[in-house]
Amino acid sequence: MPIDAARALAADPRQGEIAWDHKDIQLYHLGLGAGLPATDPDELRYTLESKLHVLPSFATVAGAGMAMMGGLAAPGIEVNLAHVLHGGQSIELHRPIPVKGQAASTAKVAAVYDKGKAAVVVLRTEVADADGPLWTSDASIFVRGEGGFGGDRGPSVKTEQPERAPDRVEERTIREEQALLYRLSGDWNPLHADPEFAKLAGFDRPILHGLCSYGMTLKAVVDTALGGDVSRVRAYRTRFAGIVFPGETLRIRMWQEPARVLVSVTAVDRDDAPVLADTVVEHQ
Repeated sequence: MPIDAARALAADPRQGEIAWDHKDIQLYHLGLGAGLPATDPDELRYTLESKLHVLPSFATVAGAGMAMMGGLAAPGIEVNLAHVLHGGQSIELHRPIPVKGQAASTAKVAAVYDKGKAAVVVLRTEVADADGPLWTSDASIFVRGEGGFGGDRGPSVKTEQPERAPDRVEERTIREEQALLYRLSGDWNPLHADPEFAKLAGFDRPILHGLCSYGMTLKAVVDTALGGDVSRVRAYRTRFAGIVFPGETLRIRMWQEPARVLVSVTAVDRDDAPVLADTVVEHQ
């Protein structure tokens, strides 16, 4: 069958070197909508090299590495990319990401789960520099039509939201050209830029990258619930529950609990249609 779970899990990790500097970080931040207002001191932390800090979700694009796509070429993983969806993403930070870095990246298939009509492949990337581990990220890839092989269904990632009203509600408007800018950080999928390709995929127009919504959400949490301090983030995970289009507005609801913020993200323009679910930011 197209997915050989045992072979994929036994395969040697893929190793490589990645590097980044302030230009990569500034471009990534701008792709998330940072820099408005342009002279706001809080925004200059994302856009001005002399004041720069690094939003932890930069780990998903560092070195312009698309670990997800590379992982789908691993031994034992032979799938039709038209049947592939990015189902979820998590990052664990071992320490703050430096503004300039060179690191070793090790990627492997960490798990393969049988969901019946689909399979979920968890691709894990571990990154370390000369000073030690930097981050570990997991991309959960949903592959339609590849389940039913009798494997483990995997853990539940459901995170129940509190019944009380959120502590904060933020709205972030996606600029019309934002997907075009975000894709310069390494995700060149034409689904996010080419109207004709988007129509072939079943959408009226190009959609925003899920990882862009992911980064925008973390920025909103850091800027409001965490006092603008990126170093407080310890881990961040989400499940991609729906799409959002450039020009639309994200509604980001936050519930603060000890050492974590629970988050729900919806599309204001489409009656609060889900965008990100089961979203948690763990912090110190």
